[in-house]
Amino acid sequence: MLNVGLLGAGRIGAVHARAISKHGASRLTAVSDAFQENAKAIADTYSAEVRTSEEIISSPDIDAVLIATPTDTHSDLIEAATGAGKAVLCEKPVDLDLARAIGCEARVAQTGRPVMVGFNRRFDRNFGALKAALDSGEMGKAELLSITSFDPAPPPIQYIKTSGGLFRDMMIHDFDMANFLMGDLPVTLSATGASIVDPDIGAAGDVDTAAVTLSYADGRIAVIKNSRRAVYGYDQRVELLCSEGLLQAENMTENTVVRSTRDGVSRAKPTYFFLERYMPAYEAEWDAFVSAVNNNAPMPVSLADGVAALAMAEAATQSAQSGLPVALANVIKDSGCGEAA
Repeated sequence: MLNVGLLGAGRIGAVHARAISKHGASRLTAVSDAFQENAKAIADTYSAEVRTSEEIISSPDIDAVLIATPTDTHSDLIEAATGAGKAVLCEKPVDLDLARAIGCEARVAQTGRPVMVGFNRRFDRNFGALKAALDSGEMGKAELLSITSFDPAPPPIQYIKTSGGLFRDMMIHDFDMANFLMGDLPVTLSATGASIVDPDIGAAGDVDTAAVTLSYADGRIAVIKNSRRAVYGYDQRVELLCSEGLLQAENMTENTVVRSTRDGVSRAKPTYFFLERYMPAYEAEWDAFVSAVNNNAPMPVSLADGVAALAMAEAATQSAQSGLPVALANVIKDSGCGEAA
C-alpha cells in the first residue's frame, strides 16, 4: 500500500484526494494546506491526518507526495520531497520561471527519486485512443495537428494575476499534448494573443484569447487555439491530419441523444466543466503513477516533459509580446541552463 501525503487542499487537491482514495493500492495518509480548514475538510472525508507540509515531507510513514499547491511553490517542494526520499506527482507547471524549473530537474536527478508531472490529458481515453491509432502506423505520418481548448468562462481575476499567464497556465496542457502526439519538440513558435473576453484580464497583463503555430524541423505543423470563454461549454478537441487519413477526438457531451426533425438535427452541448470532462483522466493518471512507483518503472510523464512544455510556454509568451517567431532553442539557451534535458 502506497501511503500518500497531499500538499494543497484546494479545488485540484480535492480532485487528487478522491483519486488517491479510490485507488486500491494507495492510501491518503495526511493532508496540508495554508488554510487549515481546507485540509481538515479533505482529511475528515478520507480519514487522513492534518499535518504541515514539512511534517509530511519528513514523515517516515509517507511514501509519496502529491503537490497541488500554488505554482510558485512547486520547485521548492519537489526538491524537498525528493531529497527526503519520496516519490512525487506534481501538478503543472513545474515552475513559473524556466531557469528555476531546469535547475529543479538537475537537482532532482541527483536524488534518483521519481517525479511525474500532472499532465492529466495524456490519460484521457479519447486522446489515448487517438495516440494509439497514430502509433499503430495505420494512419501514416502525422502532418498537421490542430488542438482546440476553450474554457466555458474565465477564472477569477485574482487567479489570473498569479497564474503566470494563459500560455503557462492554460495552454501548457496543449503544448504537452502536442509533444505527446508529435513525438518531438517544435523548432519555432509563433503566437498571437488578445484580451477580448474580459478587459480586466488585459489590465492584469494577460490575454484571454490566443493562437500558436508550432513549426517542426521536418516540416510538420501544429496549431493550438485557446479561449477563456466558450458559452456552450468546455470545448476540448484534437484533429490530426496524417498521410493516410484524419484522426479526430471530439468533445464529451452532456448526453448522446441526437434529435432529428424536419427543422434540423441537434445534440447535447459539451460538458461544462473540466471535472466532468477529465475526472476519469485524473484517476487514470494516478493509477499510472502508482504502477510506475510500485514497479520501479519510468514515469509516463517526466520532469523533463514538464520543463519542455514550460519552455514552449515561455517561447509563446515572448512571441506574442514581440509579434515575431521565437526559436525554442534560444529560449532554453537564454534561460542560462544550456540545452534542455
